[in-house]
Amino acid sequence: MDITKLTAIEMKEKLKDKEVSSREIVKAHLKKIEELEDELNAFITITKEEALKSADRVDKKIKNGEELGLLAGIPIGIKDNIITYGTKTTCGSKMLENFIPTYEGTVIEKIKEEDGIILGKTNMDEFAMGSSTETSYFGVTRNPIDLERVPGGSSGGSAAAVKACQVALSLGSDTGGSIRQPASFSGVVGIKPTYGLVSRYGLISVANSLDTIGVIGRNVLDAALMLGVIIGHDSKDSTSVDIEGIDYLDKLSEDIKGMKIAIPKEYFEIDMDNRIKDQINKSVALLEDLGANIEEISLPNIKHGLATYYTISTAEISSNMARFDGIRYGYRAKEYETLDELYMNTRREAFGREVKRRIMMGTYFLSSSHGDNYYKKALKVRTIIKKDFDKTFEKYDIILSPTSPKLPFKIGENIDDPLNMYKSDLFTVPVNLAGICALSIPCGDIERLPVGLQIIGDRFKEINILKAAYALEKNLSLGGVK
Repeated sequence: MDITKLTAIEMKEKLKDKEVSSREIVKAHLKKIEELEDELNAFITITKEEALKSADRVDKKIKNGEELGLLAGIPIGIKDNIITYGTKTTCGSKMLENFIPTYEGTVIEKIKEEDGIILGKTNMDEFAMGSSTETSYFGVTRNPIDLERVPGGSSGGSAAAVKACQVALSLGSDTGGSIRQPASFSGVVGIKPTYGLVSRYGLISVANSLDTIGVIGRNVLDAALMLGVIIGHDSKDSTSVDIEGIDYLDKLSEDIKGMKIAIPKEYFEIDMDNRIKDQINKSVALLEDLGANIEEISLPNIKHGLATYYTISTAEISSNMARFDGIRYGYRAKEYETLDELYMNTRREAFGREVKRRIMMGTYFLSSSHGDNYYKKALKVRTIIKKDFDKTFEKYDIILSPTSPKLPFKIGENIDDPLNMYKSDLFTVPVNLAGICALSIPCGDIERLPVGLQIIGDRFKEINILKAAYALEKNLSLGGVK
């Protein structure tokens, strides 16, 4: 039995039935990491000793007949912009290369409380700015499906680690598609929850009004299990919402017959690979066969999504990145004579090209002479986009679209063409602007490269997107479902 090929839920059940120990599960995954890391580069930090100690604690619980947590014995990867006490948190940047936090992120606390076992911190685009995991200071992560291609970004390390069976589950962050796009490129399931459903305490922010922490798994059941663990109000995060706990697993098998599904015509007018469009249409037809009601709709302002997103996100990036000045923590330039030189030399030496680009863009948008023309207008358009979605969800349960307009591209193909790179997120950024939920699920492949279907739901209606995804998964026999 290859333990690493089991789903997270299968590992948990075999552990509970004493068919396998937690230490055996962890050691199998650590071995897989050791075998693949030289070519994959999915991890920045591997916490081997701590993982084995955690596994032994779970095994001791089993021996003593104690109740096990929901994630008992399951190996998990954590994107390296989520704070972990005593373990390096780098954000994929030279700026935080040796930063060791003195506190724990809320989602990390929740994972540990439920006996989940963290194997390490996964690679990512620097400060989550990128769509390919090529901007990391710690090197490029490769797609396990084709090592010459990117795994997507910015949560590319988390997606690659799950696809390569180095971990069963992982956490990522999603500002404009950074969970869903790598999930699509790597052929796994990625969930971006509603803004406020999951505490952001411990997430190193890129754009505070857009960021969410979410889940990547090899199938819908596993991802739903993890999502159920990390949701909930947190007094340390004023943006988190107090809602009743939801057992997503219990409701997944509910019939989708009669579910109302909207297909925005604007999404399918966007320039994309026609083969992707064909795969999406097959999934739409399958959902219709399963009893869903499909209708074409219009989201007239969706075309402004990308420009609106990059105006708002870079403005917030400009503000957030100001804290990295060489004074309080992180990298500090060695050569300087004045305070201004310290600031400038530190940031020039420690930030990569993409981070500098977005800081400059955001600073421009926020400048006194351009703030009204760009930033304030973007905020107004954001409200209009949100209203378009609100109106749609008055009548429909979910919205369908491709996750990305392109297939996984080759390493180096788009890195010097920022605009083309940004277009990878055409379908995903409107969801973050509106603060609603969405997931990406594999729905087929083209020349062995995966295609992702994006399922979008209303605020705090994650169960709707999960039910639709699970129904598809069962009938497509993809994403680990036999």
